Amino acid sequence: MTMNNTWGYKSYDDNWKPADVLIRNVIDTASKGGNYLLNVGPTSEGVIPAPSVERLAAIGKWMKVNGDAIYGTTAGPFKTQLPWGRATSKTGKLYLHVFNWPADGVLNVPGYSANVEHAYLLADPRTPLTTEADAAGLRIRVPAAAPDPVATVIVLETKS
Repeated sequence: MTMNNTWGYKSYDDNWKPADVLIRNVIDTASKGGNYLLNVGPTSEGVIPAPSVERLAAIGKWMKVNGDAIYGTTAGPFKTQLPWGRATSKTGKLYLHVFNWPADGVLNVPGYSANVEHAYLLADPRTPLTTEADAAGLRIRVPAAAPDPVATVIVLETKS
């Protein structure tokens, strides 16, 4: 994927994708078991344009906190996309990447029936989240506001 509209450097291409779009593209691709290859086109002098550097720094900042939910993961277990975000997984862990934070403080995970031992925000693992299973799936009580406006990651630890 390109960071703007063209492959390689073009001095006239100033239509840069926002960092939040690129971060969500990384997440979306990982949630489907893929690998996101992001094109960076240096100038003829070998300089990476400032807008590229800014976006790469934003992705790096998000990955520093949430990289465990991307690196070494596989696609989430859901057959359809979740209405509020995406999911990735590792043995014994499900990572919920929440793009659209629930206004009522309850995140519904439809059709999820695994036995959750621990639930927490990846950015704050010492603060547990309350979960409740019902016939429709899993309900998770979350903070009133999204800790990360781009994508907050919730970790569900399960028996593997």
